[in-house]
Amino acid sequence: MERSSRQYGQYTASVPSASYGRAARVNRSDSLDDVYDDELPTRMPSSVRRYRSDVQVETDYTHADVQSLAQNDYASSFQPPVKGVPARRTAMQARQRRDTNTEDIVTHRLTPTIERGRYRPTHWLVYVGVGVLIMTLGWIVLSMVTNWWQVTQDDWHYGRPRTAQYDVVVGHNDSEANPSHFVALNLRRRIEIIECPGGDCSKAKIYVGPVLIGQGQDLAPVTLSFKDVNGDGKVDMIVSVQDSRLVFINENGAFRPQRTGENIQLN
Repeated sequence: MERSSRQYGQYTASVPSASYGRAARVNRSDSLDDVYDDELPTRMPSSVRRYRSDVQVETDYTHADVQSLAQNDYASSFQPPVKGVPARRTAMQARQRRDTNTEDIVTHRLTPTIERGRYRPTHWLVYVGVGVLIMTLGWIVLSMVTNWWQVTQDDWHYGRPRTAQYDVVVGHNDSEANPSHFVALNLRRRIEIIECPGGDCSKAKIYVGPVLIGQGQDLAPVTLSFKDVNGDGKVDMIVSVQDSRLVFINENGAFRPQRTGENIQLN
C-alpha cells in the first residue's frame, strides 16, 4: 500500500492511498530531531476540522470523501422524525411527570373538602336519639320477657282456666274437722266463686263477680282471703284480681257484695 505524506514542522500528515471514505489521519512524528524556531500550529477543534488543500489525496476521490469522524458521527446521529415511531424515552418521561403533577394538583384541591365531609363531627342530639331508641327497645323487650315469665308461673300455679282453692272455717255449718271449701275461677274473664259449706258440694253456693275487660285479663288469677272487715265477729271474704279487691260481707249464712257507704277496714 502506497502512502502520500507531507511534513509540517513536527507533524506529519499521512493519507492512505488505498482507503475509500476514510479521513486522513494526522500522527505525531516519532522523530523530534528537527526543531523549528517558528511557533507550533495549534490543534483545530474536531467539530470544525478541515484538511488543507495541500494534502494530497488519491486520484478520483473528492473532498467530500475526506471528512472528520466527528462530522460523520453528528450526521449519523441526526435522524428526521418518522411517523409511527414512538417518542423518545425522555419525552415520555416528561409527559408522565406533567400528568403526575396535574393529578397532584387536583388531589390537593379536592382532599380537604373530602376530609371535611368525612370527619364532620356528629351532633349530640344524634347520640341522645340513639340512646332513647335503645332504651325504648330494651324496655319493650324487658316487658315482653317479664310478662312471659309471669304467665308461665301462673300456668304452673293456677292452670287454665285460672283456678284457686281454699279450705276455711267461716261459720256455714262447718268446723275445723269439716271446713268449707271455696273455688275461685276466672272463666273467660268472668269471676266466679263456688262455696261448698262444710265440704258438702250438694249445697254449693255460687258468687258472681265483675267481668274483666282489660288486655290479657282472661289469664289473670283470682285469689281469696278471709278477714273480719266490719267488726261483727264474722269472717268476711276478700276477692283479689291483680290490683283490684272486692269485698263480700258474711251475713245470714252466706256472702253478699259490699254496699255503697258501708264502713269496712281492709288493713
